[in-house]
Amino acid sequence: MSEALSTTSDYDLTQKNKKCLEFIEDVTSNPGAVQQRILYEILTQNANVEYLLRHGLSGHTDRETFKKLIPVVTYEDLHNDITRIANGDKSPILSSHPVEFLTSSGTSGGERKLFPTISDELGRKFFFYNLTMPVMDQFISGLDKGKGMYFFFVKSESKTPGGFVAQTALTSYYKSSYFKDRPYDPYTDYTSPNETIMCHDTYQSMYSQMLCGLYFNKQVLRAGAIFASGFIRAIRFLEKHWSLLSHDIRTGTLNGIITDPSVRESVMKILKADPSLADCIELECSRKSWQGIITRLWPNTKYVDAIVTGSMVQYIPTVDYYSNGLPIVCTMYASSECYFGINLNPLCKPSEVAYTLIPTMAYFEFLPVHRNDGFSDENENQQLVDLADVKLGQEYEIVVTTYAGLYRYMVGDVLKVVGFKNKAPQFSFLCRKNVALSIDSDKTDEVELHKAVENAANHLVPFNVILTEYTSYADTTTIPGHYVIFWEVNENGLTQLVPTSVYEDCCLTVEESLNSVYRQGRVSDMSIGALEIKIVKNGTFDELMDYAVSLGAAINQYKTPRCVKFEPMVKLLNSRVISSYFSPKCPKWFPGHRQRNNKT
Repeated sequence: MSEALSTTSDYDLTQKNKKCLEFIEDVTSNPGAVQQRILYEILTQNANVEYLLRHGLSGHTDRETFKKLIPVVTYEDLHNDITRIANGDKSPILSSHPVEFLTSSGTSGGERKLFPTISDELGRKFFFYNLTMPVMDQFISGLDKGKGMYFFFVKSESKTPGGFVAQTALTSYYKSSYFKDRPYDPYTDYTSPNETIMCHDTYQSMYSQMLCGLYFNKQVLRAGAIFASGFIRAIRFLEKHWSLLSHDIRTGTLNGIITDPSVRESVMKILKADPSLADCIELECSRKSWQGIITRLWPNTKYVDAIVTGSMVQYIPTVDYYSNGLPIVCTMYASSECYFGINLNPLCKPSEVAYTLIPTMAYFEFLPVHRNDGFSDENENQQLVDLADVKLGQEYEIVVTTYAGLYRYMVGDVLKVVGFKNKAPQFSFLCRKNVALSIDSDKTDEVELHKAVENAANHLVPFNVILTEYTSYADTTTIPGHYVIFWEVNENGLTQLVPTSVYEDCCLTVEESLNSVYRQGRVSDMSIGALEIKIVKNGTFDELMDYAVSLGAAINQYKTPRCVKFEPMVKLLNSRVISSYFSPKCPKWFPGHRQRNNKT
């Protein structure tokens, strides 16, 4: 099927769209049979891998035996096998095909997780991407008549001890021939030249992509980024640098700060002097209010394309403000482990986004979530449910078996069944399991946060000050957003104030203690602002408990939340703040990486 959808020289958009929609109809009409075939293919392809043989699955390809013998696992269960491969063991441990590595945006032990992938997966992802625009075309016509202004970025790669390159799923895709060497397709006609996307310097990449987006302003029909946070960061960049950008457009020259030769060459092939466009940019950007700046600078934009589900919900009001209420479209649901589903009703409200899982992407199972504790009990004896057997209204944690060597792997995403497309379920994304804080692609859980706060509180010991209670929240009213931690301290009769520098050191220690994804966001991507510690009056956390009890919490079961998202609670905490401190510099990311200060 994927070959049939490949773009050809005698490109026929209508025919391609028709085939995509027919495929969706076909696989959603009998998802149970499709899933059984996918599992058979995966097990046949990987019949002789060590992991399956270790669990006694030699020669078995039926679903019943697979479920009986293969355990449901987490990343920690696979860590030793993945480490063996990463260290250079080339035997078929998880996959019969040569393994490559993707790095997650989540963490394990403070660092990124490594996930096995194989070359065939890029083809599946390319096919998956091909499904989204034919769906969109049903709702908004004419999208093939202009360009998409998307802010795409690659992230730095690393190497495993065995010499494997490890990169994020998106970086892997952008650097593949599927993206770089794609034939002409009006749906992937972007304002950004490939070279600007491939540039590892975040500033140069953002500047050149924004410049090209402005230059093609009348041709832009859709705008976006992967996450809403990234899209807002791009607009904030424009707020800071519009005068430089308009100068380049006025003169047809490229600012000397862009030193990457391939970026300069690609941009200068496009850029020509356009004084009237420069006048327009200066007029609109110099106005006091930036409300509706998207529709003012890019007047033909029909929608904003960005993920605003899960932790990205917090950015919806800001996107609405900048876009004058343009539709916000979430086209797909994917992760490092697997690409899952697409949104078949893309113009729905963000709160109503539902993804139809494409049953050919992997073999899917679902672990029911028990609402008494908020998450599923990680117990192997629990009965997992197949894709075709989930129940409307039920919440589940998704479990995947992939072609690349993950078997019954708990992804950590909690979903809710909200409807059906034919016989295939549609899911809304509720949350990442155990994630306390997130601004961009970072994910900080409570355990990691607690360890970081403990490390920071050690700075108070010489002053006879004790941290008695704390909580946190992700403040997205600033751009970029940043972590805020509320501290209540016991000064034990202290007569001399703790110096400001000590609390600033506490901020930096928290950041140094957080995972590499967070630190990369601070140092390289600049997608996260400096961490802030707010000291609150004594008794504040007693008030917080009283408020929770007034809302119905049981006082004998109350525990201080380590992250607050309920706005009245945030307001209560902010009303009790007596002092505030920011991290004085960026944390270390990795040795030799150029550090930036907070004013960059």
